[in-house]
Amino acid sequence: MILLAGVAAGALNAVGGGGSFVALSALVATGMPPVTANATTTVALLPGNATIAWVYRRELEAFAPPSTLGLTLASVLGGAIGAGLLLVLPSASFDAAVPWLLAFATVVLAFGRRLTRALRLGAPGPAAILAGQFLLSIYGGYFGGAVGLMMLAFWTATTTLDPARGNPLRVIQVAAVYLTATVIFLFAADVLDQPIRLVALLVGAVVGGYAGAHLVRRLPASLLKALVLTTAVAMTALFFVRAAR
Repeated sequence: MILLAGVAAGALNAVGGGGSFVALSALVATGMPPVTANATTTVALLPGNATIAWVYRRELEAFAPPSTLGLTLASVLGGAIGAGLLLVLPSASFDAAVPWLLAFATVVLAFGRRLTRALRLGAPGPAAILAGQFLLSIYGGYFGGAVGLMMLAFWTATTTLDPARGNPLRVIQVAAVYLTATVIFLFAADVLDQPIRLVALLVGAVVGGYAGAHLVRRLPASLLKALVLTTAVAMTALFFVRAAR
C-alpha cells in the first residue's frame, strides 16, 4: 500500500503537487504517528522531486527579478525553519488551518491575475516575492501539504508566470524546501526507525515522479493548467474531509 501511495504521490507532484497528502495519509493509516509520518513523507518524496526536476531541467522558465538563485535560497532557509518548528511545536492548530490555506491557494491560482487587475494592485517588488516565497517555504518544511500548489498560486498572482509554464520551477523550489528539511529530520526525527516504510514510499515516489514528469511534458499547456487546478480543488476537498474527521 505504501509503495503504491508513493507512486501516486510522485505522479501527483509531477503534475501539479499535492502528493504529500497521499503519502502522509498512507503512513498514518499504517499506524505511524502523525509527526513521524509527516517527517517521513518529506524525506521520502525528496528523491522523487529531484527525479522530476532532472526530467524538467531543460524546460525551466523563471521570472526575474528575483533570480532563481535568490528564490531557491529563500526556499532552503524557509524549509529549514519549518522543519525545526515541526519538531518543537504542536501541530493541531496548524492542521486546522491547512484546509483554509489550500482553499485560498486554489482561489488565487484560478483567479489571481483577475483579482489583481480588479483591485488595481501594482506588481510587487523582488523583496516582496522573496518574502512570500520564504513564508511558503516555512509552511513547506513544517507541513508540506500542497506547498507546490501554493507556490504556483503565489507566482500566478504576483508575476507573469503561467501555472503550466511554472511547473518545472515549482518542482525545483519544492525540492529545495525538502532538501534542508530532510537533513534536519534525518538527524533530529525518528524517520529511520521504520526503514521498510521509508524505502517503499521513496521508491514509489521516484517511479511515479519519473513517469509522471515524462507524461506531463507531452500535455498541452491548457490541459496541464486544468490538471493543476483540478488537483488543487481535489486536495482542498480532501483536507476539509480529513479535518472534519
